[in-house]
Amino acid sequence: MLSFSNDVEAANALHQKYKELKAEIAKTIVGQDKVVDAVLISIFSNGHSLLIGLPGLAKTLLIKSISEVLDLQFSRIQFTPDLMPSDITGSEILDEKREFKFIRGPLFANIILADEINRTPPKTQAALLEAMQEKSITTGGKLHKLEEPFFVLATQNPIEQEGTYPLPEAQLDRFMFNINLDYPSFEEEVQIVKNTTGVHVNSLNKILHSQEILYFQKLVRKVPVADNVVNYAVTLVSKTRPNTPNAGHMANEFLSYGAGPRAGQFLMLGAKCHSLLQGKYSPDIDDVKAVAKYVLQHRLIRNFKAEAEGISTEKIIESFL
Repeated sequence: MLSFSNDVEAANALHQKYKELKAEIAKTIVGQDKVVDAVLISIFSNGHSLLIGLPGLAKTLLIKSISEVLDLQFSRIQFTPDLMPSDITGSEILDEKREFKFIRGPLFANIILADEINRTPPKTQAALLEAMQEKSITTGGKLHKLEEPFFVLATQNPIEQEGTYPLPEAQLDRFMFNINLDYPSFEEEVQIVKNTTGVHVNSLNKILHSQEILYFQKLVRKVPVADNVVNYAVTLVSKTRPNTPNAGHMANEFLSYGAGPRAGQFLMLGAKCHSLLQGKYSPDIDDVKAVAKYVLQHRLIRNFKAEAEGISTEKIIESFL
């Protein structure tokens, strides 16, 4: 277990570990710097993330690599239309003594990759929602606690529309971050092809362990924040709510509804963690801005006018910033 003489020493240690994590992940993941940063921030803030990108952009490899360097138990669940809740939570079976025995499902791990989460029916999504929110599952009338740290990193394929069940707003709101992955640059793609078509396979070193992650999660919550930074975060969230006293012009014109109070909580946690990873001891407004897009873009629902005029959620968020 980690022990530091004070929180400043612990903050310095986290900053150093972050640099080591980035260097280690870069052995298998070329580029995607901001995506790696966002996933690490959500992990140290004890939040879940939704990764959205086209097929083949290394979403699965990224999450698997992060679980390796963090020395966490990794579980991948491929969500399909016929997936039942018991397929992910586990179920009770009769053993040879004619007694019921609970067999744990793939949710009993530290990092869950929920692949193509929107391809499974609402009933199974609800089972995942309970695990995300309560860090526990209920089956056969019994409560089973999940081992911490526990993160759900879910993926959605934006072009795969057939046979999908849109995620309910309540479940989207449980995700701290919505992270978009884009195509690599030409130079990055050249490097990817070289790295993945040879004989050599990179092995990743363990940089952090579960107890250290839990320690740093508590440290993030202890970071002091100036009132003006909190006020900025709350003002930013209130600007997204159409037809309210603080609503921004773009919200009234292009949004059906905006972000709830959970957005402000995640903005603050994300800003605290971002400041620590950058070697600072307290967040400023720039730290809030750095995480705002990830926190807000899946919480703003555009109206028909915005869709008709091609006004993106990102453009609306930019106007608020």
